[in-house]
Amino acid sequence: MTTREANTDTAAPPSMKLPSPWRIDAASGWMLGSAALFATMGALVHKVGTRSDWLVVALVRALVMMVTAATLVRASGLPLAIWRPRSLWVRSLAGSFSLVCNFYALTRLPVADAVTLSNVHPLWIVLITAATLRRRPAWSEALGVVSGLCGVVLIERPDMANAQGLAVLVALTSSVSTSVAMLGLHRLRSIDSRAVVAHFAGVASAVAAVWIIFRWNRLNPTSIDPVTIAMLLGVGVAGTLAQILLTKAYSAGAPSKVAVVGLTQVVFAMGFDVAIWGRTLSPLSLLGFILVLAPTTWLSIRSSRKLAPAIVEE
Repeated sequence: MTTREANTDTAAPPSMKLPSPWRIDAASGWMLGSAALFATMGALVHKVGTRSDWLVVALVRALVMMVTAATLVRASGLPLAIWRPRSLWVRSLAGSFSLVCNFYALTRLPVADAVTLSNVHPLWIVLITAATLRRRPAWSEALGVVSGLCGVVLIERPDMANAQGLAVLVALTSSVSTSVAMLGLHRLRSIDSRAVVAHFAGVASAVAAVWIIFRWNRLNPTSIDPVTIAMLLGVGVAGTLAQILLTKAYSAGAPSKVAVVGLTQVVFAMGFDVAIWGRTLSPLSLLGFILVLAPTTWLSIRSSRKLAPAIVEE
C-alpha cells in the first residue's frame, strides 16, 4: 500500500470531522452579542418604564418580533404554524406570560436582578420534571435548586420587605413560565424554529394587547415624544436582533457551551446598573449572584444537551 493510499484510507469522512475552532468561536461570539443586546434591551425597558406603561413596552417588543419572524417565515416559503400541534400553544402561552411578567420586573427591579431571576428556569425544570415524571431529583440537582433559592434570598433581601417584593415574585413567576415553555420546545422539534418564534410572537402580542384593554383605566400614561419613541423602538430592535444572534449561536456551536456563554447577560446587566444607575453591590449580593449562577450554569449545560434540537426557538 502506498503512502498516498494509506492517507486516503485513514482520513475521516466529512460527516465525522470535528467542528473547526473558528466555528466554535463564532458561536460564542454570536451568543456574546445576543447577551449584550438582551441586557441592552433590559436597560432600555428599565429606563423607558418611567415614561411608558410596562405593558405598552411589552407589546412593542412582541410586535417587532412578530413582524420580523413572520417576514422570515414567508421569505423562506415555509407555512405559518397556527392551530396545531397543541404543544405549540403551550409553548407560546407560557412564553408570552413569561415575557409580560419579565417586563413588569424589569421596570421595577435593578436590571441585573431582573435578568438573573428570569434566568433561573433550569432550577424549575428540575422540580417540574421531578413532579411530572414522579422521580426523585439527583442529590446534585437538589443541591443546585437549594443553592439557587438561597442566592435569590441574598440578592433580593432588601427588596422583599418593601413594594419591590411583588416584582421579585413576578420575576420568579416569569422564570417558572419560561421553564414550561422550554419543556414545550422539546416536543416541537419537527417544526421550523422560525415558525415557532412567529407563533410565539403573535400570541405574545395578543396577550399584551388584551391585557392592555383590561387595564386600560389603570395604565400609566405614555409620553409621546421622540425620546420615548426611540427607546420603545430600541427595545423592539435590540430584542429582535438578540433573538436572531441567539438562534445563529445555537446553530453554529455546541448548545452546552452556548448556554453558559448566554448567562453573560447578567454581567452586562450589572455593568449597566453600575455605570448608569450608580448601583453598589454588597458582598452578600455578589455571593447571591454566585449561588444562583453556578447551579444555573451547570443545569443549563445538562438541559441544553437534552433539548439541543429545539433550544434555538427560545
